[in-house]
Amino acid sequence: MGLTEWAYSLSESLLSDPLPRRWEHSLGVAKRARSLGPVMGDDAELLEAAAVLHDIGYSPAIATTGFHPLDGARFLRDQEKADGRVVRLVAHHSCALLEAEERGLRQELEGEFELERRDLVDALLFCDMTTTPDGTQTTPAERLDEIVQRYGPDTIVGRFIKRAAPEIHAASKRVEDRLAQVSADSQPM
Repeated sequence: MGLTEWAYSLSESLLSDPLPRRWEHSLGVAKRARSLGPVMGDDAELLEAAAVLHDIGYSPAIATTGFHPLDGARFLRDQEKADGRVVRLVAHHSCALLEAEERGLRQELEGEFELERRDLVDALLFCDMTTTPDGTQTTPAERLDEIVQRYGPDTIVGRFIKRAAPEIHAASKRVEDRLAQVSADSQPM
């Protein structure tokens, strides 16, 4: 079984029944990751696998700390013996260090999981922050507003996402710039 086939199967088994909306979101994030194939090159499959797995830590079957990036990464590392790069991307997706700090878990996250390459972290963040909870495409600004409205501005998630907003916008711009460059490079002269 290939990396992406395994990732879809595992994510579906953990999310589709208990959290169908989270499963739809994960499928949308993975679809977005596939669209980045032209800029990801040899890492396209890795990004897609991490995209479909990024939220498995919400699954009641594996949630232990209540912080889904950490729970998902630990499960992938300890139970699934998953590729270390996939594990690191899940652990650090979408500015997880800032949320970990809000939860008092930053040392644990940093101590257990190194950051993956910036371009991959940016790409996964872009995919997550341009996909609605229902799996459709959106903009980073709309997604940030939706998260704050859903969780509330004074919750852990609300505070974290407001702190993360500048980096989310910057990372999204870096990915959009790479997409534009690839598109420009492929245009005939």
